Parts: sequence; C-alpha cells; structure tokens
Amino acid sequence: MSGDGTPDRGVPRLDYLHGFADHHQTEAEPGALPRRQNSPQRAPLGLYAEQHSGSAFTEPRAVTRRTWSYRIRPSVAHSAFRRRPESQGWQTAPSAAGIASPNRLRWNPPPAPAPGIDFLDGVRTFATCGDVSQRTGVGIHWYTATASMTDRYLVDADGELLIVPQQGPILMLTEFGRLAVSPGEFAVVCRGVRFRVDLLGGYSAGYVLENYGATLTLPELGPIGANGLADARHFRYPVAWYEDRDEPVELWQRFGGRWWSTELDHSPLDVVAWHGNHAAYVFDLDDFCPLNTALWDHPDPSVFTVLTSPGPFEGQANVDFAVFGDRWVVAEETYRPPHFHRNQMSEFMGLVRGSHDSKAEGFVPGGASLHNQWSAHGADRETFDLASAVDLAPQKLTGSLPFMFETGLALAVTDSALDADHRQPDYDSSWTGIERRFRR
Repeated sequence: MSGDGTPDRGVPRLDYLHGFADHHQTEAEPGALPRRQNSPQRAPLGLYAEQHSGSAFTEPRAVTRRTWSYRIRPSVAHSAFRRRPESQGWQTAPSAAGIASPNRLRWNPPPAPAPGIDFLDGVRTFATCGDVSQRTGVGIHWYTATASMTDRYLVDADGELLIVPQQGPILMLTEFGRLAVSPGEFAVVCRGVRFRVDLLGGYSAGYVLENYGATLTLPELGPIGANGLADARHFRYPVAWYEDRDEPVELWQRFGGRWWSTELDHSPLDVVAWHGNHAAYVFDLDDFCPLNTALWDHPDPSVFTVLTSPGPFEGQANVDFAVFGDRWVVAEETYRPPHFHRNQMSEFMGLVRGSHDSKAEGFVPGGASLHNQWSAHGADRETFDLASAVDLAPQKLTGSLPFMFETGLALAVTDSALDADHRQPDYDSSWTGIERRFRR
C-alpha cells in the first residue's frame, strides 16, 4: 500500500547483470551489438553507435567509466536547450540559498504533495556543499511524488544521483534499461544518463544524494581483508531495453546548477544494445554484510560504508554513504549506542524504517537530521540513561534501516529547509536534563 492509500502495482521481476563497475554487455535485439569493434562503418540493424564517457580518457583503468550504446537515433538529434525559470525546489552549490549552521537540526517527514506531482517536480533541496563547477561537494534532497513522469525525461550533468526510496517502490527507466527500486534498496544513475521515474503505486517518497565529486565506488577494505561490507556481485545493472516512441517529449537537463530543457520528437531511451560500465545500478541493502566490534567499544561508522566518493585528502571522503541495518551487538563493558562526539565530517542521517539506536523518540521514518562539522551530538538523554544501565547480553538489532550521507565539507542548509513546517524546533531539548555524574 502506498503512502496515500492507493494499492501498489506489483514490483516487476526484471533481469539484471551482476557486478559493480564491471564491463557489461547486453542487447535487446539479437545482433544489435557489434562483436569486435565499437564503431563500425555501418552499425548493426541500422542503429547509431555513440560513446558515453563518464571519466577522462586517460584516467587510470581502475576508475575509467565509459559505455558504448547502439541507439535508434543519436543523442545529437534535438533542438537548442532553453533556460527554465528557477524554483525553490532543486538547488545546487554554491548558488543555493542558505547558511552552514553549527546548530543540530532535525526534521519530520515532508508532507505529501498534491496529485499530479512527478519526481522531477517533487525534489526539494535540503542542503548543499562544495562547488558544482569545481566537481566538489554534494547536494542532498528529498523527493515526494504522486505521479509518474510520462512525457518528460531528466538528465543530470552536474552529478550522479543516488536515490533511496523510503515509501513506495519506483520503476526507473534509463537509457540503458530498467531498474525496480523498493524501500530497503537504493539506485544510482550515473552522471549524464537520461531517465524517467514511474511510480508503482500512488505515492513515493525518499532521499536523493547528488554527488558532484569523484564517481562513487566501493571503499577499500584494508585490514578487513577480501570480504565484507558491500559485495560487488550484489550490484545489479539493467539489461538492454528500449522505447521506440515517436512523439513529442521534453528532456530536462540539470547543468551548472540550473534547469534547461529541449523538445524531442522521440524517446531518448532508445538504446537497443550497450556495453561498458557507465550506466545505472541498484543494490538491496539486505545484502550488505556489516562488521562490528567483537570485544569492546563502539565501532567507527566507516565500517558501515556502502559506497564512497574519494575527496582530495587521503582518507577524507567527498561523501560516504553508510547504512546501519540488522546486526548483532555484543561488545562487553561498553556503552553500545553511538558515543557523544564532535566530528570533522558533516553527518546527514535519514531513516527508511524502524528507529535509530541512539534516539528514543523524535527521529521517525522519512525524517532526517543534520549534525554539521564539529557539532556536538550523540544519544539523547533517555537512550543514554537506558544504555548506561542495561544488562549487556548479546543483542540483535533488527527491523531498522538508518543511513548516513557523510561529507568532509560543511553543509549549507537551504532557506526552505530551515523554514519548513516539518522542521523540529526543539531538537536541542533531546539533550536537556543530562545530569552531572562526576564523583571524586
């Protein structure tokens, strides 16, 4: 059942290709994919060969991203883009209004929009950092949608998009195929890939990370060894699928922090075959293998990292995506929830389901919190009191799915997020009443 009470359509069972950033190949029509070369004099089936380069030509092979596509029409077949009026919805750094605040901030879920609002119109920016023109930083957004994108398509030239549904499954139709994404999963659409979002129910809501920086990749495992965290084989890429649709549609492009659009006389999702590793993918967070303390003390959140965008300083990410799902907690003689802390990194927390183990109340599914650089935070008073006295038997945390976007830059919160009716004005009260416990 979707958030507005409308029954969800069944989530389609799609075929996928498995392997993170592997070089995949797939064709929707037999013989559409050239077997030896990339750009033959005459591409098979009367298609056009086109390369999508997600990295510079001379970057190391390990980080190279590129895909060859074989499509009904080349992407050049469009008229001039025209600038669209700016709105207070989707904003980009550094032009986004707002300030980087040291205050702890928390929000309830945003209200559902009116009928007829699709994903493109339903995005609202929470905070940004960095500079999109310098390929640093991120934008963090909410989305709420009550309608599918039917005759509009979206392409983000400013960054790759990591989409985390919280309510209602969605079907993402991209140039390279289709992804079904349900709450508990996330999808990534690589920079410059055209797509649209269909609802599989009457309503969908969730979170969006727009990564301006280095392409998201799997974190190095270091002393963890060869296994653990997110396994490359669990990342699913779409098989080739295409729309052979000859009718007027709009293509909206995010470029330089602004919206531009053009009209096409055909669907831009007309790729019949492709090979490469620059596309889109989906991951089920139940497949994440968490690591944890085996004897004492609370582990740092870095061991819960699913994907990372490396920053300019070694070990300090442009952004990390971490998840805190089902896991055993067994640490002895330990205060087990996250300890009180102040960080170099800024932490945006979202909640897909359940609760957070450091918050007794107030942090609800669909909501969010922000603790900017050096902002003191940790468990609320009630959680601290309980965790300080509880019997430390082994405990399995289940049924909850908090996640974190963590960046080495300070996040500037948009005016619309600061002024939102669903922002909790009394979040600081979570820590009132903490008693003096010092004894000499």
